[in-house]
Amino acid sequence: MGIKNKLMLLVSLIVVFASFMTACSSSNSASGSDGDKKKIVIGAAMPLFDDKFMSYLQDSMKKVAKEKDVELKMVDAKNDSSKQLAQVETFITQGVDVLLVAAPDPSAIQPVVDAAKDANIPLVLVNRMPSEKLVKQVYAYVGSESIQAGTMQMEKAAEMLGGKGNVAIIHGQLGDEAEIYRTKGNKNVISKNPEMKVVREGTANWQRAEAMKLTENWIQSGQKFDAIVANNDEMALGAMMALEAAGKLNDVLVAGIDGTPDALEYIKSGKLKASAFQNPMEQGSKAIETAIKAANGEKLGNKYVWVPFEVITKDNVDTYIAKWEGAGN
Repeated sequence: MGIKNKLMLLVSLIVVFASFMTACSSSNSASGSDGDKKKIVIGAAMPLFDDKFMSYLQDSMKKVAKEKDVELKMVDAKNDSSKQLAQVETFITQGVDVLLVAAPDPSAIQPVVDAAKDANIPLVLVNRMPSEKLVKQVYAYVGSESIQAGTMQMEKAAEMLGGKGNVAIIHGQLGDEAEIYRTKGNKNVISKNPEMKVVREGTANWQRAEAMKLTENWIQSGQKFDAIVANNDEMALGAMMALEAAGKLNDVLVAGIDGTPDALEYIKSGKLKASAFQNPMEQGSKAIETAIKAANGEKLGNKYVWVPFEVITKDNVDTYIAKWEGAGN
């Protein structure tokens, strides 16, 4: 065989081999995109595992992550913003695909936002809402709209009062997003009812015991009121207990927010008149679904992924008791 023929044969073999390798590469690529696709890894930094409400949200996240076949790494900041930042930095070092964060203090989350941005890792915030300015810097916020809760709560109270009466408002921790906007929702409704007025306000920092003491002080002052609305159920239960001890519960309407299992039992008994259900199970599932979209590079039309509040009264309380019981399974 001449040199020319040998060269032609060699070129032909190279072409055939190259074609074969290209085909193999395409096959492997297809397998990688379908059969052997790398699992999405979500780094979830949570504020406090021991928080009852948050535990339902976290359990929902775990359940949906398993259903969606994504890897979920979850850590507990123990209500320490500095600790959470260190945990987020560890997730970044590990190369997670997306960060999912519920901040102990939403006003102190800027360093977490900056760290995610510097690492070019999408960040989804859940439940604890920071300022609008900060939300604009992240992929999305998943949660429930606080002003809607305060509005629903007060509208139901106004309806039960016949649109008139003296109202006392118990605030959560002053400056919290939920405290500000739940109260704003309350007052927006009161402003539309000329025969209703706010006669007392005070903070109980989301705590049942503090709300009980605050209400006892109001009772001892001789103040007359027809309703006490609290920024959350724990404080509503504290107010309810103080009124009951003073023999005044039958004369005062008490309403809360969150629809916690404890509160639902008192709504069923008629001692607590209403609440607005904040759904941690739905927040958890939507948080994972949104994180998956972020990891896949999908564009959202709206950075806010809202989970609506729902009004609870004695008429529909069994539906919500069933929701909590179902969440525990």
